[in-house]
Amino acid sequence: MADQFKEQGAFSWLELSTPDLAGSRAFYSRLFGWKTEPWSGAEDYALIKVGSREVGGMTPLRPGQRKPAGWGAYVTVTDVDATAAKAEELGGKVLVPPTEITRVGRFCVIQDPQGAVITAITYRRP
Repeated sequence: MADQFKEQGAFSWLELSTPDLAGSRAFYSRLFGWKTEPWSGAEDYALIKVGSREVGGMTPLRPGQRKPAGWGAYVTVTDVDATAAKAEELGGKVLVPPTEITRVGRFCVIQDPQGAVITAITYRRP
């Protein structure tokens, strides 16, 4: 497991929420030379690879989703539930409560008091 997946406060993943997954895969692959491939955990999720290294993912917007379209950053935390509670204590909003991602870990989506959105995640240890 790479350090950014273990270190509290480290940026660890980038993810695009998009209304057109196929179009986004084609655009960014041609723009940056990224390789994309379906993730075995969900057929409608595309992993982004630079060379052989996974650096992010792309997901379609889902009906009723509170996370906005666009790029999002994931930050590693040691306890996603405590981070969600602390965000609210500090005046932020939890847009997506702590939620399991099968075989990956637990995440939540937070909006800061100024309106910016970020995702906190605790990864499962292999």
